[in-house]
Amino acid sequence: MVATSDIREHMEVIGADGLHVGTVDHLDGGRIKLTRSDSSDGQHHYLDIGLVDHVDQHVHLNVSAEEAMEEFGGDNLELDEEEEQVADNDDAFMKQKVDGPR
Repeated sequence: MVATSDIREHMEVIGADGLHVGTVDHLDGGRIKLTRSDSSDGQHHYLDIGLVDHVDQHVHLNVSAEEAMEEFGGDNLELDEEEEQVADNDDAFMKQKVDGPR
């Protein structure tokens, strides 16, 4: 297991193929948050700490840069049907509270 305390702000993240993936913004729970200034879409992206192989002056991943970037697709956190219903119910409840009688 990698010592997360070795991961520092502004460290370069490199895929197992040696290609640049991003730059560490900070650790966020069990994930590495990458800077958005280093992102092609200008958004923050996250990598699971389990993708880290080792840390020296860089954060080295155990997957290629391409595979790591495919992980970015999970950043949008698509909701399943049940979660979508709960979210809709919460929205309706809050709208009722805001628009209701005072």
